[in-house]
Amino acid sequence: MTEQMTQKLRADAEDNRDRILESARVLFAGEGLGVPMRAIARHAGVGPATLYRRFPTKQALAVEAFAEQMRACQAIVDEGLADPDPWQGFCSVIERICELHLQNRGFTDAFLATYPEAVDVAESRELTLRSVATLARRAKVRGRLRKDFELGDLMIMLTAHRGLHVSDPATRSTASRRFASLVVQAFAA
Repeated sequence: MTEQMTQKLRADAEDNRDRILESARVLFAGEGLGVPMRAIARHAGVGPATLYRRFPTKQALAVEAFAEQMRACQAIVDEGLADPDPWQGFCSVIERICELHLQNRGFTDAFLATYPEAVDVAESRELTLRSVATLARRAKVRGRLRKDFELGDLMIMLTAHRGLHVSDPATRSTASRRFASLVVQAFAA
């Protein structure tokens, strides 16, 4: 969390901060992390100085904006780990991660390490990836996951899945489910 947040903000400053975060979430979801900070400020109805006072860098804004998605991503993987059948857990993770990433283009960018030096994102990402690696090992032991599966294959899959953001929402959703199904087939032993 940013250093400025250690003290209680005035109500108007808190409202500005909330609008900035909501605007960042909306614009990052639709356009990815390439959206300019000035566009976020404009969308939030604040000046650039207000945005930079609360979030001095786009990295700081992205970390705060994606905190909820990072928790959701880890929860998906934790639920997959809890499945008594590691293959079913692994398949569920693939399907649900595709759904999560489909909803937010910017989160996909952040997860794929556009900001690898962002400590909060990097730590959450590494925890999630370690959990996926554990699940993959279990599925391999059961003989259900390809022996040559590597964690990098998951990153390739997410990078390819990111390309689905070019079509209308209904088509994109159908394509995402089909993509997840094909990935599961490709990863099966």
